[in-house]
Amino acid sequence: MKISAIQKTTLLDYPDKLACTVFLSGCNLRCPFCHNADLVSPEKIQPPSILPEEFFSFLADRRGILEGVCISGGEPTLYADLPELLRRIRAMGFSVKLDTNGSNPRMLSTLIQEGLVDYVAMDIKNCPSHYTQTCGGIDILDAVQESAALLMQGHTDYEFRTTVCHPLHTPERMQQIGHWLRGAEHYFLQPFVDSGNLVGQGISSLTKEQLHALHQAVLADIPKAKIRGL
Repeated sequence: MKISAIQKTTLLDYPDKLACTVFLSGCNLRCPFCHNADLVSPEKIQPPSILPEEFFSFLADRRGILEGVCISGGEPTLYADLPELLRRIRAMGFSVKLDTNGSNPRMLSTLIQEGLVDYVAMDIKNCPSHYTQTCGGIDILDAVQESAALLMQGHTDYEFRTTVCHPLHTPERMQQIGHWLRGAEHYFLQPFVDSGNLVGQGISSLTKEQLHALHQAVLADIPKAKIRGL
């Protein structure tokens, strides 16, 4: 387990809870719009700056203040010892939110079956026909579709979210996402913001008008879809 950083307090990452966010390094995808290149690319990943016991000492000091812990990355489900990390967090009385790209449905199923996650935020990178391109040429579509179907069974609270940017996302592609995720309770479009530390190149932000056009494209199938961050 490689813990790269902790955001000590967040009101945004965990719906309706005061939480902290833990960033685990390493990812199996190379999405060009990813703004956490230092957590994703092996050549940029530094030795872990936070030891697990340091993290748990921090949590012990925040009992009675924080309500939840967000586990983000990178991609947390790459770690075989993720269940043990979550068991320890929950044993301390904190709720757990997991951020994932959905590429490890077996791990996701294990976490849900054991009751180790209270909320899952799963990235939907694009429509099926453009999924591999959007992930940097890495084919995880079958796994992502399995994970999405698992979440839609309703055994834990969840949301789907898509970071949208030019030229990867169009109304036609968003309409395909709507067909795929028809009936999802929570789906968010997240506007791409250039952090200056991207994994790829050739990506740019969308105008408000373009964002609203993408939003309109999914509403027929996902009436509760929202744009986050506007």
